[in-house]
Amino acid sequence: MPSRKMEDLHAMELEELRARLNDAEEELANQQFQLGSGQLENTASVKESRKNVARIKTLIRDRELKADAAAGGEA
Repeated sequence: MPSRKMEDLHAMELEELRARLNDAEEELANQQFQLGSGQLENTASVKESRKNVARIKTLIRDRELKADAAAGGEA
């Protein structure tokens, strides 16, 4: 994923990231189905989709941990 897309992901709110995660997971499932049925021409797109899902999950988890740390520091 080029750095421009990562910048876009970093700029998103948590709820936007969760929505993007749902879309990315749905796209991955669709690609895996197409791969299994022999309809997918670009098999490398499955690998890229898996990486996109992982990137988004990492950003979400990072934001959750930062929110927990901030809440813990205030208590």
